[in-house]
Amino acid sequence: MAFKDIRLRALLDAPTAFSSTYAKESQFTVTDWVARAVHWNSEISTTYLAMDKGTACGIASGLLDQDGAGRAHLLSMWVAPTHRRLGIGRTLVDAVINWARAQNARTLQLLVTSNNEGAIKFYQSLGFKLTEYTEPYANDPALSNYEMILTLS
Repeated sequence: MAFKDIRLRALLDAPTAFSSTYAKESQFTVTDWVARAVHWNSEISTTYLAMDKGTACGIASGLLDQDGAGRAHLLSMWVAPTHRRLGIGRTLVDAVINWARAQNARTLQLLVTSNNEGAIKFYQSLGFKLTEYTEPYANDPALSNYEMILTLS
């Protein structure tokens, strides 16, 4: 249930940073959460939790693109406000990068909401580059999602 706890905390703290909402996911049953945890840790995906004294304080997931193009995606990245600027975010992203490389991915992609300047700068500091691709943000038509890509060697 650490996965459930951190995911719901992330959705509450940063409601425009994710494609889902707290209202939706807080309605999930225990069975839903177990199924989701299994799905997010499968042959094509992984999820890392940063822990502090038995409580999750950060999360990041990776998902292989199923079109066979050598792409992986960074998803659900979040660090608790009390644990930011301590290197936890970098450690979580590095774990996903290493996982993606081990899966023979050539690029790691992510979507970041247009109003999340801090996240954009954070990802740029890790070597991600903004692409030309944007798409509407599903939960707020005033916002967009920007694509960022990291080339893996």
